[in-house]
Amino acid sequence: MPSDLAISLAASLQVAFATPNFLIQEQSLGMHYNDGLEPLGYLMDTSPFEFRDGYAARPLGPGLGIEIDEDAVRRAAEIGHSWRSPVWRHDDGSFAEW
Repeated sequence: MPSDLAISLAASLQVAFATPNFLIQEQSLGMHYNDGLEPLGYLMDTSPFEFRDGYAARPLGPGLGIEIDEDAVRRAAEIGHSWRSPVWRHDDGSFAEW
């Protein structure tokens, strides 16, 4: 099942590229908690998120610089989801940062 990570990342990158003193954009492509998901699954073309040497190129397309695969969104809506934020705890039961 795809996620909306690509849409939020594209919006965040637009803000980043428009902010002169912007330093770093966190993203979760390839992270363990995306297992079983396709983070870029709603995109017609994933090339806007090909990071090179830790950098993203400024998107040049209209709007957010990405094109959404509306059929993939409809298929995912039919399936639904049950993803919840993972909760990690220390040995003493206190919350751990994820």
